[in-house]
Amino acid sequence: MIKLLKNIYRKLRSLHRLVKLYYSVNWTKTIYFNFRKFPFSIAKKLPVFFYGKIKFTSLKGKIIIVAPVKRGMIGFGQPYEMNTLHKGIAEINISGKLVFKGHVQFGKDYFIFISANAYSEFGHMSSLGTNAKFICAESIKLGNYARFGSESQIIDTNFHQMINTITKEKSKITAPIFIGDFNYIGSRVTIMQDTITPNYCTIASNSLCNKDYRTFGNNILIGGIPAKLLKDNISRDWDGEKEILQKALIL
Repeated sequence: MIKLLKNIYRKLRSLHRLVKLYYSVNWTKTIYFNFRKFPFSIAKKLPVFFYGKIKFTSLKGKIIIVAPVKRGMIGFGQPYEMNTLHKGIAEINISGKLVFKGHVQFGKDYFIFISANAYSEFGHMSSLGTNAKFICAESIKLGNYARFGSESQIIDTNFHQMINTITKEKSKITAPIFIGDFNYIGSRVTIMQDTITPNYCTIASNSLCNKDYRTFGNNILIGGIPAKLLKDNISRDWDGEKEILQKALIL
């Protein structure tokens, strides 16, 4: 009897969570976005949900889902973190190409900018936490389970031209970024152009990354300004957490 009551309680709790989640969806922006950016056969499934207030500065770019299409599989402003309030400053500007390879989560009050001719890719269960900035001028790829903490920023451009005052040689303004699978990036981390991380990499909070870290191997902890190797043979317990993440984040 006790076991039966526990099962009923779990089911009711899960149902309550889903009802609460669906109630928080911005249905106007959700319907508009899906039917504007996808063919009808995909749009009717509503694969992208928007939560809270959002400004669409530009939706000229191309958005592709390379995975089985599920309702709400991509959540912009999805309430999966501890904070519960939106500031209402979320903004999207997509002029280039954006590819989703599975379920993806964006926290509250994000800023997404993908310039014309730029390419961005989000792996399955990748995420950007609240107040994250994602600015792509050339190419940014996030692997599966590449999860960023709040206030992080990923920027593949210097924005302004830098020049050697003696040789007059001009530096390249943009360079690709690649974040490996099963990466956990702490809060307030800055990822700049030329950054490449291996699989199973952890980046400490308040770090700056700007180079190729694959020479350190997998299962590493890096951190600092600029980031350097802090510890090897260490990783987030992904095997232990994958099921928990899927239950909590996949609708």
